[in-house]
Amino acid sequence: MTYQYILTKIDDDGVLIITINRADKLNALNSTVLKEIAAALKAHVDNADVNGVIITGAGKKAFAAGADISEFANFDAAEGRDLSVSGIPIFKGVETYPKPVIAAVNGYALGGGCELTMACHLRVASENARFGQPEVNLGLIPGYGGTQRLIQLIGKGKALELLMTADLIKAPEALQLGLVNYVVPFEELMPKCKAILAKIATKSPVAIDKVIQAVDGYYTDGVDGLANEAKLFGECFGTDDFKEGTTAFLNKRKAEFKRG
Repeated sequence: MTYQYILTKIDDDGVLIITINRADKLNALNSTVLKEIAAALKAHVDNADVNGVIITGAGKKAFAAGADISEFANFDAAEGRDLSVSGIPIFKGVETYPKPVIAAVNGYALGGGCELTMACHLRVASENARFGQPEVNLGLIPGYGGTQRLIQLIGKGKALELLMTADLIKAPEALQLGLVNYVVPFEELMPKCKAILAKIATKSPVAIDKVIQAVDGYYTDGVDGLANEAKLFGECFGTDDFKEGTTAFLNKRKAEFKRG
């Protein structure tokens, strides 16, 4: 499939790499970019050759330096709400994708770009990465879940500070706060992401999907997290992965889980 603003490829290790390809615009997000990311993920959700996903930005300056402001500069209140409402399910789709999704943050991750990294399951940042939610400088607030996920990751007090001051934080502070999982030199960014996915790929794909569902349930209104965990735990018992995993353990060998 050909896209206007993203590049996709599946490497030899079964990693789907989605690259936001607007380097001249610091990979700013617009509605087309978001729809294309959603389409790329959907196209490979049942692809047994894909073990995991990396989302990154083209070039060395930015993962995604915010939204494309020219797209909504003249919107009224109703149009603004519709923009948010149309984007939130896309970010939720990243967050609940049944295969691991890692944000390879290769520079600025601001506004919608920061929101996209937070929707990913894990975040690995290069040393030059910068994070922030500067929407208040525009008379706005985050519209793609930023006010919710930032609290989940770094706590209410610090989240409120960053949201209200529009301050940017460097990669080491992002690591200290828990906003990212790792900080590495730029040249090690993709190898680190691939190494994490390679490790996860040796585990049960069914169990990985259940982990993602269970963790998401903790943050979902109306869901009893413990009851949801019990249900998902029980569902694992009826799978080939459970049979393979337990048999391998009892026979003191490495489990070999089937993909797809």
